[in-house]
Amino acid sequence: MTQLSTIDFHVTGHCNQECPYCWGPLRGGSEVNTSVACDIVRKIAAAGVRRIVFTGGDPVLRDDLGLLLRLAKELTLEVALSSTGDRLTPGFLRAYGRWIDLVSLPLDGPNEDVSSRTKNPGHFTAVLRAIDWLGEYPRIDVKIGTPVTRTNLETIPELVDFVEQISSRMSNRMFHNLFQAYPRAMGEVDWSDLLVTDAEFTSLRKTVESRTRQLQLNWLDPATLDRLYVMVMPYGSLTIPNGPAYPNYGAFLEISDLDEVLTQARFDAPKHARHAQRWASRALSDTASGRVQPPLT
Repeated sequence: MTQLSTIDFHVTGHCNQECPYCWGPLRGGSEVNTSVACDIVRKIAAAGVRRIVFTGGDPVLRDDLGLLLRLAKELTLEVALSSTGDRLTPGFLRAYGRWIDLVSLPLDGPNEDVSSRTKNPGHFTAVLRAIDWLGEYPRIDVKIGTPVTRTNLETIPELVDFVEQISSRMSNRMFHNLFQAYPRAMGEVDWSDLLVTDAEFTSLRKTVESRTRQLQLNWLDPATLDRLYVMVMPYGSLTIPNGPAYPNYGAFLEISDLDEVLTQARFDAPKHARHAQRWASRALSDTASGRVQPPLT
């Protein structure tokens, strides 16, 4: 059984946004069918991985996502959904929220003006709507992800305050990941107007943390982000990013020894384990504390 805690399953490359710093697969492209996607989820669970992150692109754009969410939960995986948020709906949450432990949503700025520098107009408002809807499902944890770039550097303290205000009125557990934009992408990107320096990121962190906060903040610099993620791509191959590169280790379903591949990829397993410890689903926390969970229906 692998010591790997989390695998990101990029179930699609389709997305309504065109974020310049995106690590995800190129828009469009081939995707495994439902049967193969289910086999991938089963293999992730069989390998002893604790958590699956359905991501993309935007996984909500995949028609069979609900089936995959239910299967993952029935296999007792922690289930996270990383979405752009602009296609989440109350109907989707009513139908599938019971099988989701965490929803990750991006906010690039504290207002529409800053957000629209890297997201399409209207995205800021759409994410706030999605957060309001998630408030009706307090057992779903909410993660806000923010890339720190030249486009929003000066507004990050205001954004953190804004997210903390949202968190204070929600019953959901909520936390905020802030990551230093990293020169890694599958397509061609002009990073010159995006990247902040290490010194700027460190200074920002000191400024934000100079105030006592209730909101959990996670600061992710390039050293933290490198060799941290294991990704199954939409077409079913295994990728373990290393620096700016995306090495391909072949079809995930054909890999017989996952730990051997991790070693070959120089995957940083201790760092991965520390990162994974920052969050556990409420179901896992309740099990550890002896609290009984209601049956999955």
